[in-house]
Amino acid sequence: MIPKHHLCRIVDMAVEKMSPSLFTSLYPSGGRPAYHPKMMVKVILYAYANRIYSSRQIAKQLKENIYFMWLSGSQTPDFRTIHRFRSERMKEVIYETFFSIVDLLRQQGLVKLEDYFLDGTKIEANDNKYTFVWRKSTEKYDQKLDEKFQQIVASIEQVTKEDEEAEQELDFQEKLEASPITSEVIEATIEQVQERLKKDPKNRTLKKAKRQLEQDLLPRKKNYEEYKEVVGERNSFSKTDLDATFMRMKDDPMKNGQLKPGYNVQIGTENQFVIGFSVHQRAGDTGCLIPHFEQLASYGRPMPKQVIADSGYGSEENYTYCEEKKMTALIKYHTWDREQTKAWQKEIGRVEKMTYDEELDEWICAKGERLVFIYERKQKTDNGYETVKRTYRCTACAGCPFQSQCAKGKKRKTISVSLKNQKQRQEVRERLSTEEGAATYRKRQTEAEPVFGQIKHHQQFHRFSLRGLPKITLEWGLVCAATI
Repeated sequence: MIPKHHLCRIVDMAVEKMSPSLFTSLYPSGGRPAYHPKMMVKVILYAYANRIYSSRQIAKQLKENIYFMWLSGSQTPDFRTIHRFRSERMKEVIYETFFSIVDLLRQQGLVKLEDYFLDGTKIEANDNKYTFVWRKSTEKYDQKLDEKFQQIVASIEQVTKEDEEAEQELDFQEKLEASPITSEVIEATIEQVQERLKKDPKNRTLKKAKRQLEQDLLPRKKNYEEYKEVVGERNSFSKTDLDATFMRMKDDPMKNGQLKPGYNVQIGTENQFVIGFSVHQRAGDTGCLIPHFEQLASYGRPMPKQVIADSGYGSEENYTYCEEKKMTALIKYHTWDREQTKAWQKEIGRVEKMTYDEELDEWICAKGERLVFIYERKQKTDNGYETVKRTYRCTACAGCPFQSQCAKGKKRKTISVSLKNQKQRQEVRERLSTEEGAATYRKRQTEAEPVFGQIKHHQQFHRFSLRGLPKITLEWGLVCAATI
């Protein structure tokens, strides 16, 4: 009753060819007999391939759908068992499961793992869009709380009558100003006020200060400390999924640029097969390239010969990483497309229109004047990469006919440039200008983007159903494996 080339037979074959050790590691010894992990993996993969993401719906299909019955051997684990296996067991081996399928594709000659087409998109998290916490707001309100705490401590000092105690508290106030205000400091202040109240129990000022510290400042301070620890280097997080970050989604029905909690998911494709994936908490694609390939390297995956990606990944850091890993970078930089327009040819003030004199370390503008070196500054990216920007300034702009166009209304033309990045850009121009490089880059339009279209529209996957980065990584890995 099952057709010879049906999808469920392909899923069955793919899972059967996986290493047995991959499944035995999912369960420790002892305990009551469990459902075989191979069967569970087959059922879940086939469900995701058929746009069924709910554990309740999967359990229902096991009793009603002949293809699910065949894969499970007529076994019917309930939805709780399916959910626990998916969210607790599989998250430990999702990458091994996924890469075993990729290796099967390689054995069949469907992929070579040489050209890697990288792209990313944002998927909405499974939480409330109104549960946001912003880092800047937290820092602002925390600063106001510190100011209020200082005022309360000052009012406590004013009611101290004993000279000896006043002197001791003055020392405490000086230490307080020199050290950051934390929840431990507020708790110590409350204990101090409590000791004073034992000597003067009717003092209204001390009672009011104690009440404010206990009921208002201390709970809020603990919340702010917790928020700062959770948000880390991100700009925001959601209270219902602490790992989710608020991002601007492509799916925006209201057309108002509303921010929603989500994750930036990355995939690498070849011949429209997904051969790599990763999940990130940062909105921009630029900082995702290195963590993506480092994730693949941690599982012993071979590095591709060429990386093809859009201008969202074009940065000095990423170009340098590709050079170190001996991967040819066919990655546009952010001004590449503009350089192909006629309007670009008229922008004579661009660095690309100037000539660099390496011997004198000077830039020569279109009029022949020189921009001399002024200073340099160093910047660090989120991944820790350090780039050096050198600033040059022209001293002969006065009376130049191109001043308004070149210097943008300023008295002197100033440029800030990374010499290393300019060299990298020139190399990218040369690669993309060749017939082979241009043809390879054009394939990008028929690689990762159609796969995302299939995931979002054919498979109707627009929102994660699990919460937390480890479980989100598992779910995205299942989606990518089902897409293969």
